[in-house]
Amino acid sequence: MIRKAFKMKIHDGKLAEYTQRHNPIWDELQSVLIEHGVHNYSIFHDEETNYLFAYAEIESEAKWSAIASTEVCQKWWSHMGELMATNADNSPVSTDLNEVFHLA
Repeated sequence: MIRKAFKMKIHDGKLAEYTQRHNPIWDELQSVLIEHGVHNYSIFHDEETNYLFAYAEIESEAKWSAIASTEVCQKWWSHMGELMATNADNSPVSTDLNEVFHLA
């Protein structure tokens, strides 16, 4: 299992809406994540910087990357785009974080 961490930026004043839209996420999106080998996916908010910190355990980078091309992911990005920094394709601006310590 690969431990993956990354950060994204949420717009000021949009945390409540972002949280509401995730609770719960769409059933179809949850199914796609599970089918693509995603486990233990959590997103945290840093109040000081308004960054979101995401952590997921994934089966492979290839499966993780394939999620982006699914119809439900494209719809989700469009649905969430007004709440956060996005790229031209509506995907969240995301920066991978490198693991420097792990206690098993």
